Amino acid sequence: MAKPALSPEAIAAKLVSFIAECEGIPPGDVRVEGLQPMAGGASRELWSLNATLPQRSLELVLRRDPPGRSDESDRGLEFELLRAARAVRVPVPEVHWCCRDARVLGSPFFLMERVAGETIPRRLLRDPEYAKTRENLVSQMGAILARIHTLDWRDPALSGLAVPPEGTEPARTEVMRLAEAARTFAAEPHPVLDLAERWLLERIPATRRRTLVHGDYRVGNVIFDTEGVCAILDWELAHVGDPVEDLGWFCVRAWRFGNDDRAAGGVGDREQWLNAYGEAGGDPVDREALRFWEALGNFKVALVFIQQAHTFLSGRVPSLELASLGRRTAEAEAELLHLMEEGS
Repeated sequence: MAKPALSPEAIAAKLVSFIAECEGIPPGDVRVEGLQPMAGGASRELWSLNATLPQRSLELVLRRDPPGRSDESDRGLEFELLRAARAVRVPVPEVHWCCRDARVLGSPFFLMERVAGETIPRRLLRDPEYAKTRENLVSQMGAILARIHTLDWRDPALSGLAVPPEGTEPARTEVMRLAEAARTFAAEPHPVLDLAERWLLERIPATRRRTLVHGDYRVGNVIFDTEGVCAILDWELAHVGDPVEDLGWFCVRAWRFGNDDRAAGGVGDREQWLNAYGEAGGDPVDREALRFWEALGNFKVALVFIQQAHTFLSGRVPSLELASLGRRTAEAEAELLHLMEEGS
């Protein structure tokens, strides 16, 4: 029988004991208040809280795996990634404490700084108060990504990162992985994806160098304010691979949120995006390699929609939202056809 979920009061009490043990101080010297769930965090639980210790008060976010959930993502590795990113001046929340022991809160978690700002993409792309942010976003995101790609993925603290086998092209491995998953989960034929698989396999780009890849670098995983980018979020998909993967993912149509005439995150064009990355020290990017990774990104989005539909059709989650997302597979397929036609 599954254990009942912890109440907010129980979570707060356990956090008091955990923080006190980490700091080597009596539990009576720690207060945890204002614990409440936060919106967002589709794959992880997020809780807002305030912690008071001797000499300091902290506004924090608890990032936790949903109890009972088991997958390849690792909160301890994400904690170390945030620490490493901050060391090379990537704007990320400061991390404070990490717990890999599921016995404390029912699943692994870590505590990080609560960064003020907005995350909703449609506000960024439309609200007048964020006009300056929109103007500077491509240059800021390009410069930040160039720094991310300098992270030393061989650091022993990051040993949990997935690394492609030597002698293999990360792009080929990814195409085959996504195509097989699409065949596994699709409830009906998808000839566009079959065509895209062949098109992509014929155009595997050579990887000039392997770097840390954020894995989900896009509008939607950014905290911003009226001045610009405040923090880069959601590092759970980070791995070692071709840095152009991140550049292509930023251009995927789904992350433009309706601004389809601006390929780079809904705020700029591809040339601006590549120039911003290069001016900040990023390696020169072959345009066909960018097209490949952008196309593969749209394939990945199509797969996500297929998996959402599968979850609904299997009866596991009777959600109309999942059903509606399944219908959006056609949007990603239409973009794939467009990119393949342009690149043929």
